[in-house]
Formats: sequence, C-alpha cells, structure tokens
Amino acid sequence: MPGSHIPVLETLLRGPLFALTITISIYFLAGKIYRRFRSFILHPVLVSVIALIVLLSVLHIEYEDYFKNAGAIHFLLGPSVVALGMPLYDQMKALRRESPAILISTAFGSIVGVVSVTIPLLLMGVPNEIVVSLAPKSVTTPIAIVISEGMGGETSLTAAVVVSTGILGAAVGPMVLRLIGVVSGTPFGLAMGASAHGIGTARAVEQGDLEGASSGLAICLNGIFTSICAPPVVHLLIRLMG
Repeated sequence: MPGSHIPVLETLLRGPLFALTITISIYFLAGKIYRRFRSFILHPVLVSVIALIVLLSVLHIEYEDYFKNAGAIHFLLGPSVVALGMPLYDQMKALRRESPAILISTAFGSIVGVVSVTIPLLLMGVPNEIVVSLAPKSVTTPIAIVISEGMGGETSLTAAVVVSTGILGAAVGPMVLRLIGVVSGTPFGLAMGASAHGIGTARAVEQGDLEGASSGLAICLNGIFTSICAPPVVHLLIRLMG
C-alpha cells in the first residue's frame, strides 16, 4: 500500500545519512555560489544556516533530531580547530617578531568585545542573565559556554549568539576592515580571529597563510584573555550601571 512507504520515508528523513548528506550538499552549493558572486551576504555559512532552517521547517524535523544525526560534523569541530596549529607553526617566525603588538592588541580587543555588548544591554535595561549570556560573544563556542555558565548565563543563548557573531563577522568584517585600510597581513587575521573566531578564521585563511595563522592565534589568545577579564568586567559594570 502507498501509505506503507511513509514510515520508511520518515525514518530516512530523520536518520544520520540524510542529515549528513543534506548538510554537506547545502554547504558545497553555498560555497560555489559564494565563489561565483563574492558577495558578503552570500557567505556560505550564512546561506547554509538559512537553507537548513527552511528545510528543517518544511520537513517538520526537530533541530534536536537533526543535531544528533549530524553529530559527526560537530565532532570534527575539535580536530578542525587543532588543525589551525599547522599554519600557525609555519608562520611562527613571522608572528614572533610581532608578539608584543599581538599580545597588546588582542588583550585590548577582548576587553572591547565584552564591554561593547555589555554596556548597551545594561543601558537598555536588559536582564542580567541575558547580559552575562551575551558578554563572551566573540570567543569560540566551547570557551564562551564555560564563561557564560560560570557567570550564571543561559548557555543555549550564548551558543546561538556566538554562531551569529561569527557569521556576521565573517560576512561583514573584511568590508569594514577594507574601509579603514586593513586588507591583509597580521592585522587582518587578528581582527577576524578576535571578533569572529572560527568562522572568521576560515575567511582569513582565504586571504593567505599569514592571515590564517594570525587569526588562529587570535582565537586562542582572545579565549584566554576573555576568560580572565569577562567575569570581573561584566560584574563591575552590572554593579555600576545595574
């Protein structure tokens, strides 16, 4: 009977094979579109996220089910971050010469990243739980979640904002940097890594080896500095402005 095929189709749509295939396929097509038009609004991560949201909604697939079935891709996030150590190792000599400037600028950038979101939210009267959840928006997701959890934030909100920050930074960051005359080199990589973490680093890698290496370094340093400065800075601002 025709209806007997429905449970089979349902099983396929909610299985890991479908989740992995559709995720890889959408990102592959989004990448081709981006390389063809080179428009920041067509960044492959942004296009892929929107396409997956629409597809899951149309097929009535719960995000939790999709995430569980696409777990293999999520697992690769860790190795992919570790792999950033290779270009960093290759460019270590060049980066070592600029180490004082890198440390100072990244430390300053981490404080700015926290303050720039905390003060506006407090001025708007946003609840403290949301403020501390959004404060570590510019560091990579695993570190941001730990920081947020330690300050009493909502980790699911933190994760969503971190991903959104990365997508926006990767899409708009190069254009903003171009306006102030930063188009390549270590400054470009540091800015992308410190503001848009992993997704920004993927964009920096497109620019060149030095940019990718410095962006990967910025992820690490920004994670360390933000872990140290975010809790005292956020709690101080809440006390002063809350």
